[in-house]
Amino acid sequence: MEKYSSKNKNVIFNTEFLQLKQIEYNYGKMWVYAHRPNAKNIVVIIPLLFEKNEKYTIFLTTKRPPLTAEGKADFCVEFPAGLVGDENKDETVEKAIYKELEEETGYHADKFSICAPLVSSSSGCTSETSVIVIAEILNNKIYKSPISDGGIIQNIHKININDIDNWVLSMQNKGFAISSQALAGLYFLNNYLKNNVNIC
Repeated sequence: MEKYSSKNKNVIFNTEFLQLKQIEYNYGKMWVYAHRPNAKNIVVIIPLLFEKNEKYTIFLTTKRPPLTAEGKADFCVEFPAGLVGDENKDETVEKAIYKELEEETGYHADKFSICAPLVSSSSGCTSETSVIVIAEILNNKIYKSPISDGGIIQNIHKININDIDNWVLSMQNKGFAISSQALAGLYFLNNYLKNNVNIC
């Protein structure tokens, strides 16, 4: 399989958080794509909260400028997530999981399992990849006040696992976008719950 050499890759536009890059491939053909220079990866966290013999997960509804700017949707349904290494280049995936879950929901993970280590967001458009994780929360205590991330996070939704399908459908019917990482996360959560074992 052909690998593209970095010597044929160049930055054609640069900002603090995003680059537009161009690479030569397939005998002179060029491909332009977006790249995050300040992050090694993204963690997408599927919380599984155990509370009084019931199980819940936690969704966020967000307001994302690219979607609103192009008139696609006013809000997006997502799982808690964050960049790995954006504030500390030595940050590990494990540290990012605990940090992002606490920052965005207030909950602390008792344990987690990586379900998918390399999920592409949109492989024709961006080099961005995600690590999808199920995080088990056995103590429903809120450890810290969740952040809004500059107004991006609009609401936090604790949803009983029996109500997930209807809730996601209701959000979709309201015109909310559903993130691809959230849909991938639901696949792994569904398998976990169906088998009652951690298959990650």
